[in-house]
Formats: sequence, C-alpha cells, structure tokens
Amino acid sequence: MWLAAAAGAVAVGAAVVLGELLAGVFSPSLSPITAVGGAVIDAVPPGVKDWAVALFGTADKVALLAGMALVIAVLAGLAGVVEDRRRFAGIAMVGVFGLVGLAAVLTRAQATFNATALPVVSAVVAAVLLRALIGRLQEWAVNEVPAGEDAAPARRRFLQALAGGAAFTVLGGALASVWRGAAAVVSEARSHVALPVPASAAPPIPAGAEAGVDGMQPLVTPNPDFYRIDTALTVPAINPDTWVLKVAGLVDREVQLSYAELLAKPLVERHVTIACVSNEVGGDLIGNARWLGWPVRELLALAGPQPGADMVLSKSSDGWTAGTPLEVLTDNRDALLAIGMNGEPLPLEHGFPVRMVVPGLYGYVSATKWVTELKVSRFSDDAGYWTPRGWSERGPIKTSSRIDVPRAGRPVKRGTVMFGGVAWAQHTGIAKVELRVNRGPWQQAELADGISLDTWYQWKLALELTEGQYEVQVRATDSAGRAQDEQRRPVVPDGATGFHTIRVDVQP
Repeated sequence: MWLAAAAGAVAVGAAVVLGELLAGVFSPSLSPITAVGGAVIDAVPPGVKDWAVALFGTADKVALLAGMALVIAVLAGLAGVVEDRRRFAGIAMVGVFGLVGLAAVLTRAQATFNATALPVVSAVVAAVLLRALIGRLQEWAVNEVPAGEDAAPARRRFLQALAGGAAFTVLGGALASVWRGAAAVVSEARSHVALPVPASAAPPIPAGAEAGVDGMQPLVTPNPDFYRIDTALTVPAINPDTWVLKVAGLVDREVQLSYAELLAKPLVERHVTIACVSNEVGGDLIGNARWLGWPVRELLALAGPQPGADMVLSKSSDGWTAGTPLEVLTDNRDALLAIGMNGEPLPLEHGFPVRMVVPGLYGYVSATKWVTELKVSRFSDDAGYWTPRGWSERGPIKTSSRIDVPRAGRPVKRGTVMFGGVAWAQHTGIAKVELRVNRGPWQQAELADGISLDTWYQWKLALELTEGQYEVQVRATDSAGRAQDEQRRPVVPDGATGFHTIRVDVQP
C-alpha cells in the first residue's frame, strides 16, 4: 500500500512540476498551481484569509503553497493506492485533478490557450506515469517468490523508476521555484528604466522627524522591508514597453496611456504611508515610502467623469479590483499613479511598472498594483474584489498608534525606560500621542515632526519604572482633535480599532 501511495505521489508530483516548467516557457503569467491557488484564495471565506494573514503575515502565500503541496501529495498517494487495487480508478482521480486545474485556469483573468492546455497535459502525463509505476509494482508482486530470486529484476525496475520520478520531481520543483521566464525579461527592462526628475519634488524631511530611539523602525521603510499583501501567488510580469492603462466607463472620452507617455508627464514625488486593512492593532502591515507618480486627478480630468459617477474601479493585470471613491481621486490629495518607490522604479512585487497610491485609504480600496484599467462607475453598479466578501465599500484609514520600543515580552532594566513608536492618521495628521501605565493617567509623549499629514509620526516618552510587571497602552489624537477609538474591534469590515497594549517586565 505504501509503495503504491509513493508511486501515486511521484507520478502526480512529476506531472505537476512538468506543468510548472512548461508554464515558465509557454504561460509565464499563469500556471496550473497559481491558477488553483488563486481560485482557492477567491473561494475561501474572508475569515479564513484574515486568519491566514494574522498567523503567517507576509508569508501567507508560502503557507498556502505548502498546504497545497501537502493536499496534492495526500490525494496523489490515495490515487496510487486506488489504482493498485482497481485498474483505471486512480487514473480517473488524476482526470478529476486535471479538470479542477482546467476550471481554475478558466476563472483567471490571465487565461490563454496555452494556460488552458497545461493542466490537461499535466493530467495526461500523470496518468501515464501512474499506470507505468503501478504496473511495475504489480509485476514485482506477481513475480515475488519465497526465495526472492525472480522478483529481483522487477523490484529493481520499479525502484529505479520510482527513484527517477522522485529525483525529477525534486530537482524540477527546485528549478520551477526559481524559474524566472518572463520575469527575467521584465526585471531586465526595469533595470533600464531611468526615472525622470519630478516636476514637484518631495519636501525635505524635517530635521526633527526622527524620535532618535534605538530599536525603532526607520522613518522611511526600505523597499525590501515594505509589507506585501495581495492575492497574487506569483508576481505578474508586465513589460513596460507594452503596458497600457485604459480609462473607460462613465467618461466623456476614453483615454489610453502608455508607460513612455506616463514618464513624460509632470511627475510628483511625495512621502505617503499606506496600510493594509488586515493590519491588527500593533501590527506591521504598514509602511512609509517616497513615491513618484502622476496625480490620478490629472488623468481623470482628461477623460472627463460624467455626472452621477461616484467610484473608480481600478483593475490589476491579474484581475483583482478595487473600488475607490471618485472624490478621493479628484480632490487635492496626492493620489498617484506611482512608477517609483524610494528613488528607484517600483519593485516587481510592489506593482511594477505602475500602481496606485492613495493617501488616507486602506489598500483594499485604493492600492491597486500592476494596474491596467480605471473604470469610472458607481458604487451601485460595481464593487471591488473585497466588498462582496464582507468588507465595507469605503475604507478610510483609522487613527492608530503602536509601541515599537521596548519589545513586548522582553525584560528591561529598572530606572528610566524609553518608550517609542509611531502613530498615524493619514491625510489628517497627528496632534498628540499619550501613554498610560496600568490604566493610570495618560502622559503625553514627545511627538516628532511629521514629514506630512500623509505619513506616520514617530514619538517617544521616558518613564521611571521600578521592578515589577506593567501594562502600557498608547493612544493617538489626530489634528482635528479626534482621539483614537479605544473599543477593540477586528479588522473586518473596515479596519481594527483599540489601544496597542504591551506587558513590560522590569527587572533589577
């Protein structure tokens, strides 16, 4: 039974790996695995997604792929056992695998003829390999005699075939995991992009913008450390030379914009903090960067939104969508079609060649990466990806704050203990930050100068603490005088609320 299960796992595994390798050549944007993974992401309830993000953070996609590999291995092993007991029964299971893969591919925005052929090819290969391996296993069993002499050649043929298939699966899987295909071409194209000098450069960072507390995160988040939360299992590979952004819907005239035309526009450079709606209280799904781009309002002005329109549905190359209030994209805030991040072209995983950055809104209603279309519409007519899945239509970022230093759970020495962290109320600004110890009176922290109303602010406060256990909480008040909401709420449907609370162990 175990050898039959191993035969099934090797046959299906080798076929899956072959499909991924072929996808690198013939369908770089969509493979059977990424199609099934995308379909799973779309199908699971929002609560499961929230749990995955809370548990795995930015490693949620790695966890999903690992889980898929485990499920495939178990089912493939079962197919091997079934095929050993009843001819063609396991092959029928493999056929079901192929149909599932084909159905998943057909649900994806990147589906092409090549992409639809791959799960079929993989299923055929898996069926042939499974039948061959089980046949050799059964030949071994038939030839088995007490002395074992006649069984030796059959046993050797089976084990050699099994080992060969396993080796191909492992080595091919390693190659598929690093296969770059079209991504290598796009990465090469990205390396040759020369960002133009902005017509409006980012204002200098104020001298007092950093609190100067050891252990705090940088005021500007480096690109490699910037959080990434999206539904794309593989990063879309879009050649900037062929990229086009279309503006359609309720407009006086449709507009198309190429990458070269975008680079020639009078670009704006600004520091903007963006956050994921899945960011728990005290979480790190938030980052601050210097973005370079063209104001979305300028593009929409060329198209001329018609009366009655109140939303812009932005679409990614992988089919993901976000519904953004029209007034937010046409007011005076720096909502950008961003092409640069911290002085370099957008990294591939952060939306190259073009993404949207909108101050004051959570990413699920604004921060479309790999953007290819803007449809001017109405909330009553269209909805973004997350709205039908239980999230609110409009996602203004809630005022929040976080304690970064000292780290929760790490002991500190008695005496003067320096606390530090960040607070944010994008597009509104922070007026003050306060701390309280053991639910005592609030004590005002020293607030660093903000870069702008659209970025987070650093803060610090030194407290004298003796030995013991302490509960420390932080709250922020925005520039309009509205204090941070104390009530603890989950991230669904429009962002978490509550005070970030840590336990501090003060030792001699």
